[in-house]
Amino acid sequence: MIPNFLYKRLCSFYKEEDIKRIIEGYKVNRVLSLRVNTIKASKEEVCASLKKESLSYETASWYPNALFFPYAKEEDIEKLSLYEEGKVYLQSLSSMLPPIFLEPKEGEQILDMAAAPGGKTTEMAALTCNKAMITAIEKNKIRAERLQYNLKKQGVKRATVLQMDARKLDSYFLFDKILLDAPCSGTGTLKMSAISSFSEELIGRSIKTQKELLHKAITHLKVGGEMVYSTCSILKEENELVLTEFLQSGKIVILPLDLYAYKELPTLPSTIEGTLTICPTDFYEGFFVAKLKRIK
Repeated sequence: MIPNFLYKRLCSFYKEEDIKRIIEGYKVNRVLSLRVNTIKASKEEVCASLKKESLSYETASWYPNALFFPYAKEEDIEKLSLYEEGKVYLQSLSSMLPPIFLEPKEGEQILDMAAAPGGKTTEMAALTCNKAMITAIEKNKIRAERLQYNLKKQGVKRATVLQMDARKLDSYFLFDKILLDAPCSGTGTLKMSAISSFSEELIGRSIKTQKELLHKAITHLKVGGEMVYSTCSILKEENELVLTEFLQSGKIVILPLDLYAYKELPTLPSTIEGTLTICPTDFYEGFFVAKLKRIK
């Protein structure tokens, strides 16, 4: 069973059938997925190598470079030369969405505010053919070193890693686009086997940090610039309710996500139109994504 405090929170915002879906998502083992790193390899090259290794895979309809493996395990991929050479990156399907929705472009100045271990940073580099200027921030020293390692392994050329608290970034810096994949309680990735260690205090700490980071992000976003706010939480307190406070300031507005191509995603109801909440399943982590624009 999930903790009572978590169940009460879910009941505050979701219908009974949605809560059942969420709990079922906590029970299942998630299918392995990876992203083709187009900086170093084409999808055709990667797929040919996988077939040689007799590894069966499928492709996500909404992103041709996302492959998932109904029967493989991480160690099956990690032993491949493709993995060692940085031609693929093990990454959950849900976590591939924020960079796609951000739509990074060549030549843009982009900030990744909580970048480690680097999946989304390297994805943005690939989406821009290594021609965007990315600043990737990570507070923790060990995680920052891992971020630097992954950027190098994936062949990212125009990214600067800053080991610091993003909330202390000098106000001098302004960016065309910002990705804030905020630290959260992780209620979209919980496993029933480890749920007993989940705490109510973690939710409170996460909300505080999210608000501080979002406030900081807005100050570093150019007027007219765009940002994506995402979490691997399905709690409204960490998602829509955090955003609502800032939307009331009049500085930012929601840019509705174009979800037509993402109809296969297992969604949950969102309380802000144009945002996306994904239900945890055997294929997807629970996730929230919103796109914002600074207007003044």
